[in-house]
Amino acid sequence: MRTAKQSSAAVASADAAVNATVAPAAEPMQARRVPVAPIDKLISQPPVIAAMLVSDLFTTVTAGLVTHLRWYEGGRPDMALSLAIVAVLTVVIAKWRWAYTIANLTSWTQQVSETGRALFIALSSLVVVHVIAGADVTPLRGWAFEWFLVAWALAIAGRAIMAGFISNWANSGRLARRAVIVGAGPYAREMIERLDRTGSTAVQILGIFDDRGKSRTPERIGHYDKLGRFEDLEPYCREHRVDLLIVALPTTAEERIMHVLRKLWELPIDVRVAALGSRLKLRDRAYAYIGDVPFLPVFDKPMSDWSFALKLVQDRVLAAVGLVLLAPLFALIALAVKLESRGPVFFRQQRYGFNNETIGVYKFRSMYVDQCDADASRLVTRGDPRVTRVGAFLRKTSLDELPQFLNVLKGELSLVGPRPHAKQAKADGRIYDQVVDGYFARHKVKPGITGWAQVHGWRGETDTQEKIEQRVAHDLYYIEHWTPWLDLRILLMTPLALFKTQNAY
Repeated sequence: MRTAKQSSAAVASADAAVNATVAPAAEPMQARRVPVAPIDKLISQPPVIAAMLVSDLFTTVTAGLVTHLRWYEGGRPDMALSLAIVAVLTVVIAKWRWAYTIANLTSWTQQVSETGRALFIALSSLVVVHVIAGADVTPLRGWAFEWFLVAWALAIAGRAIMAGFISNWANSGRLARRAVIVGAGPYAREMIERLDRTGSTAVQILGIFDDRGKSRTPERIGHYDKLGRFEDLEPYCREHRVDLLIVALPTTAEERIMHVLRKLWELPIDVRVAALGSRLKLRDRAYAYIGDVPFLPVFDKPMSDWSFALKLVQDRVLAAVGLVLLAPLFALIALAVKLESRGPVFFRQQRYGFNNETIGVYKFRSMYVDQCDADASRLVTRGDPRVTRVGAFLRKTSLDELPQFLNVLKGELSLVGPRPHAKQAKADGRIYDQVVDGYFARHKVKPGITGWAQVHGWRGETDTQEKIEQRVAHDLYYIEHWTPWLDLRILLMTPLALFKTQNAY
């Protein structure tokens, strides 16, 4: 990971600082304070949403199966299709009604009504389709009604359990969005005071950053310490898992705001500019609010919590299926690797993962064991003597990458995303981030086994500047245009792309 000079004393104590939401002395009310949890105890919101999504699919299908046995002795020929359609449609409707947000998952009455509505619409649609098709719907109506009652009860029970967990995590500060504030002047003080009075406890303010010295700005505003200068922002946000950056500078400080934004666009965080007293009046829907403080959205994470959760479920399911189906091929490759040269079958290489974190990527070993390069400090070239004969074939066809399905199951990789580059990989003799401005922006999402760049031929050796520039350009295009359908399209394109590409050795 890249590092920068840090205000060491302030940054080291940042996670020990308490997130205070105390109103000014003139206010009789005081907001509840939530402790700042250690980084290793934090719980990311997308996996929570993904768990709820999987629970809904499972309970809907289970309820359908159990009740089906009571109404159809021999079984309906379209039972599996009916189960799948109703389960997926229920989830889609619930998502459309904002049922998969952390805020709504803690609202009992909201969850009871939304899950009931989604199930009712999905099952009613099933009955209507059969009516239009002219089928006998007498047993279907009974099955659908009983299915609705059982599935609704299971869904409510699942949400009650999840609501309890979320409440405990929220009270301990493990689920809150971690935020830092840029600016320590009067404008920031006013914003902090209003956030303390009305802001949600779902946002934890870790501290403040400002480039000005002690003579111009205080070292502490309320309960929030000054953690460092603008140059400290990027490493701090990466290392402390910051989710939200709040720019509390007056709009007249345009140059300073742009200076901050240029430093942060590579990070996987949301950036908001406080709009207190702004002379630019927009419609309410143009603003995002925390408490009664308006903010203008500037940068958003590439994927919403829902999109991240959906991709997580899609990755894990497809990876598990892929490992089962490819098990015979895994065995044959492992045997070939073992027979040709001594040493282990698998090899782990250190590469950049999400948010520049280092991950160990699994591969079938393609080099002689005493010449393996864990940091990829020397790129593989045509006829490289370090590569075995079996390894050359595996690298040419990308079969050496198949063990990365294990990384997907561990949550370190996605099936589709920017390829994880080795930390010391070079193009034209220089480290990648020295060649391409904004290189680390490709790490705003999880890396993948295959990607948009790979299916367009940009894989293998990067011996020129153009090759790494094209890779990064395609990776950034993927990040900006991601949809589940784009992932499926890339997965379908990958086998053909492997046969057409000539630059992998």
